[in-house]
Amino acid sequence: MEKITNRFTSIEQVAGKYLKTSGNAGKREYPPVSFEEVLREKQSEAASGLKFSKHASMRLQKRNISLTEDQNERLENGVLKAGEKGIRESLVMVDSLAFIVNVPNKTVVTAMEQTEAQSSIFTNIDGAVIM
Repeated sequence: MEKITNRFTSIEQVAGKYLKTSGNAGKREYPPVSFEEVLREKQSEAASGLKFSKHASMRLQKRNISLTEDQNERLENGVLKAGEKGIRESLVMVDSLAFIVNVPNKTVVTAMEQTEAQSSIFTNIDGAVIM
């Protein structure tokens, strides 16, 4: 074993020298999100009771999709109807938007525009609601 004789100012320097790690290994880069955007998203989640997963939020942001109050209300109603029918993983269509929703958790797992859905095949769902 090699003796550590240098003086280091941080554990990262030691790890970088002796463990051969790179500083960016395993780090993902996400587009910057402002505090205002996060706050609005959290407020809308709290008001609606419907949550958006991190993945779904990133998809909406990346695709420049924003829901109107009417669309959000229809999405919530679609999730309620799916729950009444015993659906656990649902495709909810609102206008030209497609949402995969975990109904028991009231969580939108992913979101896309209908035109983006490759060959219109959705997997791992047990029901669909068209609003």
